[in-house]
Amino acid sequence: MRKYLKQISIAVLAAASLSACLKEPVDDGPGPGAGKTSYVYNWPLIADSSYNSLIANFYNASGKYYNENNSGKTTFHYWRNAHALDVLIDAYLRKNNDPQIKLRMDELLAGMKTQNGNTYINHFYDDMEWMALACIRAFEATNDPAYKTTAQLLWNDIKGGWDDRWGGGIYWNKDRANKNTPANAPASIIASRMYQLNHDPVDLDWAKKIYQWQKTNLVDPVTGLVWDGLDGTGTNKAWKFTYNQGVHIGAGVELYKITGDAVYMNDALRTANNSLTGDFTSGNIMKDEGGGDGGLFKGILVRNLLLLITDGALSSTDKTKFANFLYLNAQTLWLQGTSRPAVIYGPKWTTMVTSTDLSTQLSGAMAIEAAARLKALDLVD
Repeated sequence: MRKYLKQISIAVLAAASLSACLKEPVDDGPGPGAGKTSYVYNWPLIADSSYNSLIANFYNASGKYYNENNSGKTTFHYWRNAHALDVLIDAYLRKNNDPQIKLRMDELLAGMKTQNGNTYINHFYDDMEWMALACIRAFEATNDPAYKTTAQLLWNDIKGGWDDRWGGGIYWNKDRANKNTPANAPASIIASRMYQLNHDPVDLDWAKKIYQWQKTNLVDPVTGLVWDGLDGTGTNKAWKFTYNQGVHIGAGVELYKITGDAVYMNDALRTANNSLTGDFTSGNIMKDEGGGDGGLFKGILVRNLLLLITDGALSSTDKTKFANFLYLNAQTLWLQGTSRPAVIYGPKWTTMVTSTDLSTQLSGAMAIEAAARLKALDLVD
């Protein structure tokens, strides 16, 4: 984990688009003298503003990837750009398969390979897993075989991270020193989704055995709290990250969809309920987990809670509870934590910033896209 005229033109055009969006009264926020008792959200317009900000403030046109931050640091981060691809897919689907967004997806697919040394294979198994997941989604959305080919290439390499040390599990990276939730729960999701694509029973076997190892070693059986990882010294139960909760939820939902086994749904629901507690929230708003890699953690929980809502077998009460939780977080981020007109998100969704990391911007974008999806599905008021 861890300049050019074309670029300037893109930034200017996107900024102009942002300005046009933000002149709409519905997007002005409460503001001085608003005196409103309620606020009407135009989520498609808000999500467009969010997407345009990602392009205007982070896109590296010469390198075909997204910069580390919006303050001039152009460092390439593999796993953060994998999540950028996921956010592009969100926008592509919301905009009814917009071909211009597909071009951006294709550019990023090419750019990531170039920036990673002309290969998609990486030292970190978890980083490759995020790229594989994004590519599976991209293939499902576009039917472009380049994405499926990339996902399969990555999946083949990821499986090599498993051995029988500590009873199984996939290593965090190729140093093979520790095994953790970030390398295992997403791998189970990949295996489940590859099975849904190819119907190869071997993939389903992988999904189940990775999931069981994760559940046995890194999940509190009572509370559903998901621990971070283990090595020769024992299990790290001190790191309580939204990231880890999200991926375990997602792994359970995917296996439930395939098998219909209620155990998987119950596991996901237990962890989801625990993720709304004080370990991860304050006043029902997801906690600040900093910038850098931590800036992406909330977005991962958002994405998988949304999956639980849309693909899980929830009671109407539970569905409403989780939908309202995500919706409250998106509303709070938009009204309290969004710096305008640039539309910049920080790690604390109740505080505005003007400079931020790609990771934190992506988490905010995921929250906004989730709200737009929930509203489109008529799951929130």
